Amino acid sequence: MMDALFITLQVILAVIAVYQFVFSLFGMYRKKKKAHFPATKSFAVLVAAHNEEQVVGALMENLKNLDYPKELYDVFVICDNCTDGTADIVREHGIQACVRTNTNLRGKGYAIEWMLKELWDMPRQYDAVVMFDADNLAAPNFLSEMNDDLSGGARVIQGYIDTKNPEDSWITAAYGISYWYINRLWQLSRHNVNMANFLGGTGMCFETKMLKEIGWGATSLVEDLEFTMRSVQKGIYPKFNYDAKVFDEKPLTFKASSRQRLRWMQGHFTVARRYFFPLLWQSIKERNLVKFDLALYSVNVYIVLLTFLMTAIMGIDAAVFNGPNIANIYGYLPLGLSFVAVGASILTFMAAMALEKVTFKKVYAYLILFPIYLISWYPITFYAFFTQNNKQWSHTEHTRVVRLEEVVQSKQV
Repeated sequence: MMDALFITLQVILAVIAVYQFVFSLFGMYRKKKKAHFPATKSFAVLVAAHNEEQVVGALMENLKNLDYPKELYDVFVICDNCTDGTADIVREHGIQACVRTNTNLRGKGYAIEWMLKELWDMPRQYDAVVMFDADNLAAPNFLSEMNDDLSGGARVIQGYIDTKNPEDSWITAAYGISYWYINRLWQLSRHNVNMANFLGGTGMCFETKMLKEIGWGATSLVEDLEFTMRSVQKGIYPKFNYDAKVFDEKPLTFKASSRQRLRWMQGHFTVARRYFFPLLWQSIKERNLVKFDLALYSVNVYIVLLTFLMTAIMGIDAAVFNGPNIANIYGYLPLGLSFVAVGASILTFMAAMALEKVTFKKVYAYLILFPIYLISWYPITFYAFFTQNNKQWSHTEHTRVVRLEEVVQSKQV
């Protein structure tokens, strides 16, 4: 019985790995031609902030200087349960500070839901809503790119999430490598074949009419993934804009990174439980590959967990019980095939860096530590499984003050 279970799971995991690898190949190229439209769409730019006095000023300067008609966008900063000078700094820049105090419903999802209700009651209504985090920096063309996509019929759009501090430490370098891979070989690959993309928590754009129709309703620890699933259920597929870049600050230490990723995995388990089977059933009933792909993405956290548990069990079997005593289909395959599989996995990250023309010298030096970052996902996911009912939102402190010109200059060195 145990052997049959192990073989079945190994086959399933192998098929999923091949499926994802094949999809990544579609990210090897970029479609150069795209339609451009006159700047006509108006935007409410929302910035989620909780005690961000150290970094919010740089973003305020950045947003005031976007290459888009100033009369077509307004910035609103959600000062959510702040106990520092975030609101004062925002006001000093001549931007609206929308103060929210609710210690019971804490977290970005609740803050966004509150702000949208405030927004709908304002005299001015906007064509779309854009969302950033307080530690971000946006490329000057960000709103122009969103205008093009909205004018072309898109209703939910995810920009390219880059890293503003990839050379600060080995852990920020690891984040950078991961995000270059995600943008190029996950997001762009699906965009190229007209699949749905997933939202990444910042650099997001939503058509106002669509938001009013379906509501926000995403208040889990991973509100971005939750809204992705909700919109795809309703046949609204998020699109990816490779040219609309937003630069995000990554945690400097392994401890801070682990706390952040634990929160992500806890929320991911919640979303998987809520959306996997409904989306899977819809995909089968409608013969819809897009919904199947997102259903598979929603359950990715369980794939990581299963991989970790099966590896641990086989390791214990070998070390303690002089195994193998458990069926292992990989043991019947040529040894060379295992090296090919591992090599292909590593190659995808290297290929993403090459395709993205990464020039950061320190990042290449930190590559030797990148496997530690990858392996650390396994114990984090394992712990998240047993603490997934913890809904307490944890704040990631941001301290890295960087201007956009510094980011651009560092990428050109």
